[in-house]
Amino acid sequence: MTNLAMIGLVCLGVMGALAVATAAAAQPPVRVDSGPSVVSVFEGDRLLMEYAFANVPFKPYVRRFFTPSGVNVLRDMVADHPHHHALMFAVGVDGVDFWAEAKTNGREVHKAFGQLKAIAPDSLQPAVLTETLDWLGPADDRPLASERRTIEVYHGPARGASLLGWRTVLAPAEGKASIKLFGSHYFGLGLRLPASMDGKAEFFTARGPRDGEVVRGDETMTRGPWMACTGEIEGKPVTVAMFDSPANVRPALWFTMVKSFAYLSGTINLYREPLVVEAAKPLSLCYALAAWDGKIKADEVERLYKRWLELVKPEANKP
Repeated sequence: MTNLAMIGLVCLGVMGALAVATAAAAQPPVRVDSGPSVVSVFEGDRLLMEYAFANVPFKPYVRRFFTPSGVNVLRDMVADHPHHHALMFAVGVDGVDFWAEAKTNGREVHKAFGQLKAIAPDSLQPAVLTETLDWLGPADDRPLASERRTIEVYHGPARGASLLGWRTVLAPAEGKASIKLFGSHYFGLGLRLPASMDGKAEFFTARGPRDGEVVRGDETMTRGPWMACTGEIEGKPVTVAMFDSPANVRPALWFTMVKSFAYLSGTINLYREPLVVEAAKPLSLCYALAAWDGKIKADEVERLYKRWLELVKPEANKP
């Protein structure tokens, strides 16, 4: 190869690198903004997710989460069930119900944020929000349990979808050897869908339309690595899916309902199999929420599910 040819190849390589760098620089960064009661994740000026942690009477939760075009797929504090907070996590601990919200129920109380991490454009890593919480009983302020919660908002890997990870590590409070978890059939990571999907949401799995045990009405418990549904929000078709990690202590048992209102929960079957969690072995759970514009088919949901598994490496994190 002549010197002139080598110089040409080097110039082409430099130009290619510059083009990639320019394209990345042109994409807005993903940042995490913390306010007095809400943490927000933005891509440039576009809001991706809101997490409410203060001025919430019973539990912090993901308040809003958007499709790539900006459609919010969550509904908060509706009149029929004011304790339904968009995307929330709650179970029963030592006889105390943390799902409902009354004087006899428990409270999940924000203590501190450990990490608020933004990401560079096109990063395969997520923006990260890490929080510690105390789970307090109704009678006093002595914690029954403690939780380390991590919310992850992905940018680069999800191309065509919005992707949010939810990790919970739940342990007995300091000084307690163990706690016993229990719950109704819908206790877990719960998602209230917008009103336009009530009576109309179409749930499906990799096998086809939702199946499984009908508990009451159309409330159905279905096993599988993920559960998805399609419907319309603000007159626009959308698809929403929740993913389960194979590293979780039990395979997901998905609670779904449509007729009264559209709801989806990722559960670990506590209503039939209560679980004792020891201080030496906390409960570790990992899920994800994906949202697309348009009606997406099962094969595309499956592709993103497998991509998410590659990113979280569930077997490496399995207790």
